[in-house]
Amino acid sequence: MMQGNLYSMRETFGKLLAELGETEKDLIVITADVGDSTRAMYFREKFKDRYFNVGISEQDMVNFAAGLAAVGKKPAIVNFAMFLMRAWEQIRNSVARMNLDVKMFVTHAGYSDHGDGSSHQALEDIALMRVLPNMKVIVPADPKDIERSLPVIIKERGPIYYRMGRDYSPPITVGQEYDFKIGKAYVIKEGSDLVIMGAGVVLWDALKAAEELEKMGISTAVINLFSIKPIDEDTIEYYARKTGRVITIEEHSIYGGIGSAVAEVLVKRYPVPMRFIGATTFGRSARSQRDLLDYYNINYKSIIREAIDLVK
Repeated sequence: MMQGNLYSMRETFGKLLAELGETEKDLIVITADVGDSTRAMYFREKFKDRYFNVGISEQDMVNFAAGLAAVGKKPAIVNFAMFLMRAWEQIRNSVARMNLDVKMFVTHAGYSDHGDGSSHQALEDIALMRVLPNMKVIVPADPKDIERSLPVIIKERGPIYYRMGRDYSPPITVGQEYDFKIGKAYVIKEGSDLVIMGAGVVLWDALKAAEELEKMGISTAVINLFSIKPIDEDTIEYYARKTGRVITIEEHSIYGGIGSAVAEVLVKRYPVPMRFIGATTFGRSARSQRDLLDYYNINYKSIIREAIDLVK
């Protein structure tokens, strides 16, 4: 599971999902020919009669899951983030509109499928899911966040979109003392001059930037927006009032994503100067996810530049 000082999101997810299958007897896992790549295979190895591969047919996969949920089962779709978007109409009409208990666990989100290029890199999925009524959107920061949240997510009723990367995952929340709750944000570093808000692996950059900014005398808070929808409006407002400056960072388009969600809260509660760091175009192939984050300036260096500009 560990690669140097990194951990694999999909390995942690796959093994924990298989463990949960022991107690969650109605849990049924469905994939669209990506069981090995997403690590849903661990569930297949233990519960062959509760695992279905529908082939490369994501629309059918979603409608199959909707049918299972309608008769009281607990279907869990496991797929690449990018290719589940093919079934957005089915997710909208069959799952969200009916408020069915279908969980959608996606891996390879953001730039994490770095080797396959822009066709495999999902940078719009949070926006597409966030707009749907009844849909909850969850983005864990690292494998520890997966361990905190997956048991809660499986038991929660209603549709949930749960977004993970592939293997690049620095230990961001190891040592943090909190339990996951849907709709709650978590302060992973306190500060008073500026607040950085984000979700996923880029929170490593947020913490790194905060560390460097402290050396310059800029006290910086970092918030883990684990639950993008529902979002923790009270915590966002509190830290906007406390610091007066907000930077958002995300491994997703800045249009309709996490920064937009924060701005929607602050424009009605307490507007403050903001900066948005994230994707503004399609991705490209690279040797690593880290290379892409640096290439597109979604990193701690960009945060530091924006922070200095905000506080001057």
